[in-house]
Amino acid sequence: MMRFGTLATVAMLVVHVGAAEAQKPLEVIAFGGGGNWPVWAAQEKGFFAKNGIAVKLSFTPNSVEQIRNLMSGNYDLGTTAYDNVVAYQEGQGETELAARPDLFAFMGGYSGSLRFVTQPDIRTYSALKGKTVGVDAATTGFAFILYKLAALNGLTMSDYKVEKLGSTPARVQALMEGKIAGTMISSPSELLPESKGYTRLGDTTATFGPYQASIGVARRSWAEKNGDQLIAFIRSYVSAMDWLQDPANKDDAISIYVKHVPNAPRPAAQKAYEVMFAEKEGFQKKAKIDLEGCRTVLKLRSEFAKPQKNLTDPAKYIDESYYRKATQ
Repeated sequence: MMRFGTLATVAMLVVHVGAAEAQKPLEVIAFGGGGNWPVWAAQEKGFFAKNGIAVKLSFTPNSVEQIRNLMSGNYDLGTTAYDNVVAYQEGQGETELAARPDLFAFMGGYSGSLRFVTQPDIRTYSALKGKTVGVDAATTGFAFILYKLAALNGLTMSDYKVEKLGSTPARVQALMEGKIAGTMISSPSELLPESKGYTRLGDTTATFGPYQASIGVARRSWAEKNGDQLIAFIRSYVSAMDWLQDPANKDDAISIYVKHVPNAPRPAAQKAYEVMFAEKEGFQKKAKIDLEGCRTVLKLRSEFAKPQKNLTDPAKYIDESYYRKATQ
């Protein structure tokens, strides 16, 4: 016979989960691809529900639309490049915004894991002369990595053309359709073209060392009013990251990836796991922001962004107070 205390506990859990399902979900906007693995895991394994929230994940076609939608309040949170936060806060973004931005990074996502992939016949930087490379946006995100890799290998920006194509999935498609000569690809999306003979011409971590790629982003004004929800999101995300990084959960984690990534065979998902949970790059343990990686972002932005500014303080664009409350 079930004890009263056990019945009460079960009842409380049902109410708790039911409340999470009934309330308006947090609207989260991200780029498509395997970088969303922790969110999928948090949904599948009930971490969001356990912390009293529900999450609706939507994908953006490009960073411009993502930032516009965040600033307009169409979405509550997002995951984006740390560089995007810096760019718009410094007035160096790809587009003008209707309101003064108050964006900040509240947690880490993944470090490095950015590859410059080119057509199979392009095996040197000199072969890019006169060719077109694809970027999400020309003045934000990972475009500066591409420019720097090219510069380090003897190319000026007049040696190649730049086409704005939006998110990684769109750029990978353009690459594999032969529309561009190369593009920066965030892991694990490089696995498909590389498996078909496309060339990895450059690698962020190997060239620059730590690089803070993806972070969690919100508006300060939203966070001030919805701090409890933000803390619950971070706590759930960190729990999902812990769960994913536990070797005992590897097979289950791979099944989640296969479910959410169209046409991904299990061997490809297994390779994605190896890439995204590597020692020196990939998903960050405890979703902790790497300040040294942020400084690498600022160095590249200081070199290439317009109007030119010398950016040296990574903490200016970060508020970890919500993260500390979520992980204490």
